[in-house]
Amino acid sequence: MSFYRGMTCENVTLKGHGGADITAYVAKPSGPGPFPGVVLIHHLPGWSEFYIETTRRLAHHGYLAICANLYERAGSGNPDDVAAKVRAEGGIADAQMVGDTAAAVKWMRAQPNLNGKVGLLGSCSGGRHAFIYASQKRDVNACVELWGGRVVMGAEELNAKTPVAPIDMTKDLSCPLLGIFGNDDRAPSPEQVNQHEAELKKHGKSYEFHRYDGAGHGFFYWHRPLYRPDQAADGWSKVFGFLGKNLAK
Repeated sequence: MSFYRGMTCENVTLKGHGGADITAYVAKPSGPGPFPGVVLIHHLPGWSEFYIETTRRLAHHGYLAICANLYERAGSGNPDDVAAKVRAEGGIADAQMVGDTAAAVKWMRAQPNLNGKVGLLGSCSGGRHAFIYASQKRDVNACVELWGGRVVMGAEELNAKTPVAPIDMTKDLSCPLLGIFGNDDRAPSPEQVNQHEAELKKHGKSYEFHRYDGAGHGFFYWHRPLYRPDQAADGWSKVFGFLGKNLAK
């Protein structure tokens, strides 16, 4: 795949869940395309620099990319402060996330230089959210779940915001899935990843899982002690290989 050092980046406004205005960050490669699209679903640290940078990284690799601010309703300002407020409130409702993400997918599908294919990518809570979206909707062509936490949930963890465990949605998964996990992680633990994989096999889903020794939660995060450069480099190669196979025509 070509690399696009030229790109345009901007904020756009979407009509999210319940008709709320939400902001999304967009990065588009230079050139006429057509390009595949990727919708990024950010993690609980919020609409952070890591996700803004990753949106541009995808454009550099030849994808139209958009990342919506799922926490906009919680206020503006420092993403860490906003995320702390969201965390204290028990996170966002799965239904709200699906509505907001649907708005980003709709925006992507309206782009004249899209090649017709759209993928999802999310990490941690965003990985969980990506799996939920791809199981509830049928308008994406590939899903990347990076160490999705709480895909496997006990009955005691369910509530009004998270009424159904994502693993129980597996039968409805509508597209190929890539999972990337660290074997030192506890959320999800290797045992939970095994459960996740067993359910995918049970329902005959198209998926590939890659698990890394010496890596825990969030090992792509270059700005944190969790970062594992060798494992992250290999993981990114798996991500771009998967996206290329499923989204490039």
